[in-house]
Amino acid sequence: MLNDKLAQVPNLPGSYQMKNAKGTIIYVGKAKNLHKRVNSYFNRTQTGKTAKMVSEIKDFSYIVTESELEAFLLEINLIKQYDPKYNILLKDDKSYPYIEYINKPYPKLKVSRYLNIKKKDKKMLFGPYPNAYAARKIVNLLNRLYPLKKCQGNPKKVCLYYHIGECLGYCEKKPSQEEIKNIEQEILAFLNGNDKILKDKIISKMNTYSENLNYELANELKKELDYINIVLDKQKITIKDLTNKDVVGYYFQNGYIAVQILFIRNGKIVGGHTDIFSVISDLVNDMEHYLTAFYQRHEIPKEILLSKEINTNILQTYFQYKLISPQKGQKKQLITMANENAKITLENELSLILKKENATITANEELRKILKLSTLERIDLFDNSNLFGNWSVSCMVVFKNGSPAKKEYRKYKISFDKNDDYNMMKEVIYRRYQRALVEKTELPELIIVDGGINQIHAAKEILQSLNLDIKVCGLKKNDRHRTNELLDGDNETIIPILKDSNVFHYLTKMQDEVHRYTINYHRSIRSKGSISSVLDDIKGIGAQRKKTLIKTFGSVKKMQEAPLEELEKILPHDIALTLQDYLKSRKDS
Repeated sequence: MLNDKLAQVPNLPGSYQMKNAKGTIIYVGKAKNLHKRVNSYFNRTQTGKTAKMVSEIKDFSYIVTESELEAFLLEINLIKQYDPKYNILLKDDKSYPYIEYINKPYPKLKVSRYLNIKKKDKKMLFGPYPNAYAARKIVNLLNRLYPLKKCQGNPKKVCLYYHIGECLGYCEKKPSQEEIKNIEQEILAFLNGNDKILKDKIISKMNTYSENLNYELANELKKELDYINIVLDKQKITIKDLTNKDVVGYYFQNGYIAVQILFIRNGKIVGGHTDIFSVISDLVNDMEHYLTAFYQRHEIPKEILLSKEINTNILQTYFQYKLISPQKGQKKQLITMANENAKITLENELSLILKKENATITANEELRKILKLSTLERIDLFDNSNLFGNWSVSCMVVFKNGSPAKKEYRKYKISFDKNDDYNMMKEVIYRRYQRALVEKTELPELIIVDGGINQIHAAKEILQSLNLDIKVCGLKKNDRHRTNELLDGDNETIIPILKDSNVFHYLTKMQDEVHRYTINYHRSIRSKGSISSVLDDIKGIGAQRKKTLIKTFGSVKKMQEAPLEELEKILPHDIALTLQDYLKSRKDS
């Protein structure tokens, strides 16, 4: 049947969708010639992840388009809609920090991360900074050297920063536009590459502190100057052209590709980004996927340099930025350098990647066979936590194809405070899967509860009431709180698994993850509950103020350590003073 369907695929551009036995789309691709591309998966020997994907394909569909560009646009939309498991390139949500300068209503600096940066936003961003610590360090230093607005919100009176000369008192004193403009010009000049301005400013401040015999502050600035010199020395000038650009290099070997993107700003390499992934379709097509994903989530510079092998026409039309494939000169040398970095990265890390895959994907497949499941792509794990019946919570973590799917994690505050694991498990299982049925979201092939027979019974009772047939197992721990046994929920027997096997380590990893996630949530709930009970004793703190205080500080300890000025951002002066005195009395008692 599949062969007959393959023969009918037209020799036209379009997007194709590969499906597994459940009819779920597991891969979306595009092609200039659908017939050649779709048939290529079945008429030649495949290796690696491509071979695994092909082994799961039971059906496919396709949509014919007018051009390869239309197929590319359709492919992107379908990937976003179906989130296929083998289209891994659009799932990385890592973003780099930028230093953002905000000029209205008051000049301010902050470290920002954006997953989607658009030119129309007109944000003044400088970076990216692959080292987030360096970005924060620079912002903190600029805030010390220049009197920018540092406090949150819009207070009515000047705060401590004004009195120590680190703010112009924008809230009350209303500084002149000329003062603000002079500060802005120096800061922007430094962020645009003029290092001398900042160094001279630091040296001037150091001399002032020394003349005033304030050697401690002078020494602090000396350390800051040394750090800035180290950071700037690493950013060697590589090209006379000061246009902001990214350089894309890659290296392909054994079905895997390493991509190295160098960030060049104002003629200096300020950092880079590296990724390694397996090629599913072909090199050019997967590089198109990768660059599309990357520049949907990162700032697009004025130029992007890349090898001539990569088809730039589609990307150029889609993103409307300048793609250059230089054939000689310094720009060509930059691509060669990026390619060499990609090669070194792949050669150094490929063995670790293959080992990790063996410990996850292979272990997941072995577990599937042990449990005699036809498929095992998603596992939901549950754990309960309470303190002597108080602050009862449950959490769910999810593993997909052997790896944590953290976007799928969920927290549940149980409706009753009682030391009753059985009914806690019933409540969380009902809430999770009743909602899944209503919203028609993905269901797992396996549920693992952290506990023994009672928790298994609770889960199965609810699943039966919802007419869901999902395998349930329990993970028990020994007296040392280590993973000990896997219980089969069908026959309530222990499933024998060797303690030194990949599967046992896999189960231990999952149990540790759900326990960690649940305990962290439980601590958070207890902390907020403790704050709430403290705030109930203070007259003048109602529900809204209580909510804001909890959100701002998160714990009693942080409230105790907060200066009065910070409390006054939320509370009137007299109430803030009462709260501070009360917190001090609790600390002293």
